[in-house]
Amino acid sequence: MHSIEIASSLNKINEVEALIDKVCEDLSLNEDNYGNILIAVTEAVNNAIVHGNGSVEEKLVKVNVQKNNEGVIFSIEDQGVGFDFENLPDPTAPENIEKPDGRGIFLMKNLSDAVEFDNNGSKVSITFAMNE
Repeated sequence: MHSIEIASSLNKINEVEALIDKVCEDLSLNEDNYGNILIAVTEAVNNAIVHGNGSVEEKLVKVNVQKNNEGVIFSIEDQGVGFDFENLPDPTAPENIEKPDGRGIFLMKNLSDAVEFDNNGSKVSITFAMNE
């Protein structure tokens, strides 16, 4: 459906936001879906840039969007080695509440209908059900 590649720079997030705008417009998604998609996908891209690619601008982040019977799927892939997505600290645990990071994947899971990791965590696919 749509895809882009961006350099690993937080200045490029606006290109991802433009892609999300286009997808949501093409699919006539409502405001609630738009907000959830915007937050979850930009959070995933942020993680890919900072954690996956270590903010090395020469490394690319790929964002691919597909539509199927279940909804719309945003896949975000970086060129990093991945991470242990099975053992993440709970950001809602008292000892983690004050920490400035660690909420991205929690947000992705809570704002979408499904989150799947591939390639040792260097690729995440976020599914949003389409409410026809």
